[in-house]
Parts: sequence; structure tokens; C-alpha cells
Amino acid sequence: MNAHDNGAVITARGLTKRFGDLVAVDGLDLDVRRAEVHGFLGPNGSGKSTTIRMLCGLLAPSAGDIRVLGHPLPRDAETVKRSIGYMTQKFSLYDDLSVHENLEFLAAVHGLRGAQARRRLDAMLERYRLGDLRRQLAGTMSGGQKQRLALAGAVMHEPELLLLDEPTSAVDPQSRRDFWDALFDLAEAGTTLLVSTHYMDEAERCHRLAILDHGRLVADGSPQELMANLPGSTLQVQCAETRRVQRALAAETHVLGVAQIGSSLRVLTDRRDGIDWLRERVRAIDASALVETVAANLEDVFVAATRAHGQSTEDAT
Repeated sequence: MNAHDNGAVITARGLTKRFGDLVAVDGLDLDVRRAEVHGFLGPNGSGKSTTIRMLCGLLAPSAGDIRVLGHPLPRDAETVKRSIGYMTQKFSLYDDLSVHENLEFLAAVHGLRGAQARRRLDAMLERYRLGDLRRQLAGTMSGGQKQRLALAGAVMHEPELLLLDEPTSAVDPQSRRDFWDALFDLAEAGTTLLVSTHYMDEAERCHRLAILDHGRLVADGSPQELMANLPGSTLQVQCAETRRVQRALAAETHVLGVAQIGSSLRVLTDRRDGIDWLRERVRAIDASALVETVAANLEDVFVAATRAHGQSTEDAT
């Protein structure tokens, strides 16, 4: 039984990509299961796009093993490409063709002909609310409309697997929410999705999440698991001298992150006894300060994971 039969649509082991002296992806292990929305979270330059291009068969790895839909890559790249959809953050369709012409072209590329192509094209126009725009040139559309057209094009051939590289980076918040509803509709229908993002609210919506930093996987699990297993403490500080307290805490060894949220400070420490330790530090500066424990969020997980990785990298050099 191969990994595909066992429910794993993507399996990568030791996946590495070097560009000269730059290690863009460094020994990545990844499992993506059928019909789940698997998120890739990381800052620009963390290796997300490079990994997705290797998983699409567009880029050969320097080392490691990949199986996608049961096929080894890059050997079976051409076979795999017929069963996957790929959407990038840059609009990649033709600006000087209409909505209908773009979709008609993509149907032909994927071998859809005659009545089958017409049925699928009409279904895409309806599902992604493009019917009234069918004659409009793609280049004249808004960001949200282009995004819906790009998604319709990416799923025209009903792929088993859809890979999306920061697909919502150029659209407004309402369009982002609508887009994510469309992604969950696809997952419910059995499509597997791997979505890279740098938005915390989007990452929190994923079934599972891989956090990348400098090409390495630094955390992996469901958002709920990652938040529940966060080491240390997340605390809120209410004080009069917010900026002074923030500067002092930022210099503390056990403080992983400190951010001002409105008139209070959100502090992430690596200590389990964080509240007593932090109260003592803060009240030495502002005797009236209030310190309380708050629930961890995904941004706390991200800060803790990338900070810990940064420190371990420095220790190794």
C-alpha cells in the first residue's frame, strides 16, 4: 500500500533545495492528508513558494523524497500535473482575453472538449459568480474578481490536489473571507488543499498547519494543538507607562515577544511561572501595573517557534 492509498496525498522526507550557497528549504518533512486544508505559514523568504514549486513538479529538489498522489517526483511530474491545480499570488491568466475566453482556453489545455467543456465552464461561471462578467476583459477586473477567475481556472479540470501560493495577498478582507469559504467547499467535496499564507487569521482556519522559518519546519499540527502546547505563558499587562515597560521587557532574556495592543501589552515568555515572574519585573517600573494570563493565539505560536529556531541556529554557529 502506498502513501496515497493510506490517505496521504503529499509525503515529503528530507526535502531540500539549494540555490548556490543559499539553502532555501532545509530537510523538510511534510504529510498532507486527503480532503484537508493544510496551511503553510511563514514570513517572506521562509521557503514556502520554493516548497510548493517542488511539490508541483516545477522545481527539482536538491535532496529528499517526494510522493504526490502516490507518484514519486520529479520522475512522474507530467502525470501528477494533470491531477493538480496551482494558483499563485500573481494573476497568471490573460488580461486581454475575456473571462469566458480565459476559461475556454484552460478547458482546452486540460483536454476538455465539446459538451463536457461547456458544462464545466458554465458550472465555473455560476459557482464563482462570474456569469455577469463573462464578456469582461480579465485585465479590467477588480482584485477579488481576478481571484475568483484564477480559482475557477485552477479547478477547471477538477484536480484532486490544489496548491495555492499566497492567493489572497492582493484582495480586500471581504474577498478573502469569500475565497476561504470557496476553499472549504472544495475540501468538503474531496479536494486536498495546501495553502501558503502570512496572515494569522487564515492560518487559524486550516485543518493543519506547518510553520516554516528559514527553510525549516519549526512547528506542525492543528492550530488548536499548537496553541494548547505552547510552552511558557502568554500574559497581558495594563500599565500607565506602556512604552517604558515594553522597552524594559524586550531586553529580558525570558521574554520571547512583547507587543502593544491598544493601551495594553501582550507578553510571551518561555517561563511556566510567567505571571509571578513578570508581575515582579513590571511593578519594579510601574507599581500600579496589572498582569493577567490570557489565552494563547497563533501569533504567539509563530513567535515562539521562530524565536526558538533562531536561537538554536545561533547556538549552532
